[in-house]
Amino acid sequence: MRGAGSRIRDISRPPGADRVHLLEVVPEERLPGGFLRAMLSILALSLTAQCGYPSFIRYDASVSGFYSWHVILFLGRVDGVRIVIADCSVDYEGRLRAHLPRATRLLMVKNDGSVLIHSDGGSYKPLNWMSPPCSLLVADYDEIPESTREDLDTNVQQLWTVQAAKSDDRLLIRVYEVIHEHAHDLGSDPGLIKDGVEADLQRLLAEQIETLGKGYSLVRREYPTAIGPVDIMAKDSNGISIAVELKRVGDIDGVEQLTRYLDLLNRDPRLAPVKGVFAAQKIKPQARTLAEDRGIRCISLDYDAMRGIDDAADRLF
Repeated sequence: MRGAGSRIRDISRPPGADRVHLLEVVPEERLPGGFLRAMLSILALSLTAQCGYPSFIRYDASVSGFYSWHVILFLGRVDGVRIVIADCSVDYEGRLRAHLPRATRLLMVKNDGSVLIHSDGGSYKPLNWMSPPCSLLVADYDEIPESTREDLDTNVQQLWTVQAAKSDDRLLIRVYEVIHEHAHDLGSDPGLIKDGVEADLQRLLAEQIETLGKGYSLVRREYPTAIGPVDIMAKDSNGISIAVELKRVGDIDGVEQLTRYLDLLNRDPRLAPVKGVFAAQKIKPQARTLAEDRGIRCISLDYDAMRGIDDAADRLF
């Protein structure tokens, strides 16, 4: 093995921060590509364990008939997201081939290593992306190997190579002009705090079980069955068992799910007869029709009123 300092820069770090070592591995005898990949993968894991930062293996080229590999060792971590608006074209190579012709796009490099390519319109989703773990390298035109440079337009300023660490998936981004570039540390994020999910509805309905009717009592939440838990098991004023299926948006699948529970529960002589209630913030018309045809009562839940934020009695309409 021979090591060499690389002029190739890691785009996920600020310019001038020399945090990447590139080790070129050229075996002295011909070895199967799969065997060499396995050996170098072990090396990358070892380097990662020793330095605490991710290392990646990237297949580079064939040198004198032998396989040549690059071990990319990140010696430092840079926090923050990097946004680049550039005139570029993109090629994906892997399970299939895909090409994005030259256009102005938004290139985003996140702190987790992912790379996303967006356009201004069409969809909120990226046109293409690479999920971590992956290596992200950028080379100026004069740093690109001659064998690769022959296939590029002379007006290409940079070549970004995004290589998946665990597969042969690769993105090649040809940058013709960098229009704008900015990096910023977003800091820690508390994550998405969801409100109004089914667990919230279940908790509130269990606490306010008489929403289903006067004299109702709670048996238990998540009542276990052989095919999964029923959201709420209750009893009405007459002591009849009530199985409640909760959804934010009630559709036909929810009705079918409750039907399966009822078929099973009604086979138990200790519970039968068991009636069903399909409760949701919004119930689709087709689901309501199917439920009522099967003798299942439908109830629309007012989540804000159940939380005490909105009193339905005070509304004008």
